[in-house]
Amino acid sequence: MGNTFGRLFRLTTFGESHGSGVGCVIDGCPPLLELSEADIQTDLDRRRPGQNRLMSARQETDRVEILSGVFEGKTLGSPIALLVRNEDARPQDYDALRDVYRPSHGDFTQEAKYGVRNWRGGGRVSARETVGRVAGGAVARKLLEAQCGVEIVGSVERIHTVTAGIDPETLDRDAVLASQVRCPDPEASAAMIAAIDAARADGDSLGGVIVCIARGVPAGWGSPVFDKLEADLAHGMLSIPAAKGFDIGSGFGGTTSKGSEHNDAFRMRDGRVRTETNRSGGVQAGITNGETIVFRVAFKPTATIRKPQRTVTRDGQETTIEVRGRHDPCVLPRAVPIVEAMAALTLADHFLRHRGQTGRAGSAF
Repeated sequence: MGNTFGRLFRLTTFGESHGSGVGCVIDGCPPLLELSEADIQTDLDRRRPGQNRLMSARQETDRVEILSGVFEGKTLGSPIALLVRNEDARPQDYDALRDVYRPSHGDFTQEAKYGVRNWRGGGRVSARETVGRVAGGAVARKLLEAQCGVEIVGSVERIHTVTAGIDPETLDRDAVLASQVRCPDPEASAAMIAAIDAARADGDSLGGVIVCIARGVPAGWGSPVFDKLEADLAHGMLSIPAAKGFDIGSGFGGTTSKGSEHNDAFRMRDGRVRTETNRSGGVQAGITNGETIVFRVAFKPTATIRKPQRTVTRDGQETTIEVRGRHDPCVLPRAVPIVEAMAALTLADHFLRHRGQTGRAGSAF
């Protein structure tokens, strides 16, 4: 089912939405990295449901347990197993979905592929699976911070038609965390909250865009052909539930520029090669250039809504569905730590691959 991500820093997630628990196994993390459950819990707390009225009402503490791979506060170099037990699973809420497919959800396609599906909240296609990603991403983040000084920050940039004014170069984590919708623009944040409240009251849902940056990544990570850094970032981001689009740097907006307008001119600054602008988003020819990595991920509106929708049953009968239960009217606020996690996992993998090939953590210059 493609449950593993990465080559050298490898993450495998396990568990289902309304099963006993969810989690991950990390293989390839270097030894002697200081790591505690508290390091991981911080990111899980940002992802968990029930934080406020804008999110799913499911009440999970999402307390992580380190089962293996860490001894006396340091990683051993062996597989790290992390477990989060499901405490508020209510599979009975999905009895009405046993024989019907939710529009734009994975119900139909999952059964079309395997001939069977877990109808209790979607099983593996539920966003509950991302607990393992965020837990593993927290370990990757700790590695990147400790050995490379890399900082990763994500933020909601747009919800529905409300767009925030965000400068990726000055994006600050504390300002993001101060907002219920994880948007540091106060005016846009208030408008986003109002939009989500209105959609929830109407039994509907909203989508949007998350911007994410990585500071401190040295020049040289990545590869110029099939293993381009942005290609692996796109792989990680588009594997997130509800993700439907990815762009890096100027992205699709850059298509309206001429080359003379779009190129990032080189200059010398602080004794090293820098660029005057960052339309490349920190990556050129698939390899990092030492500037801030800037990319965006688009998320569709949550598929599970209360509004009546046309669908079909497993035996091919057309019907109407009205879904009840605990669902996010907008996934964007809780998706920020998931995007950061997939960025950390991708960068940690490329860090180890670069070091393994060149013997260096960063640039040859």
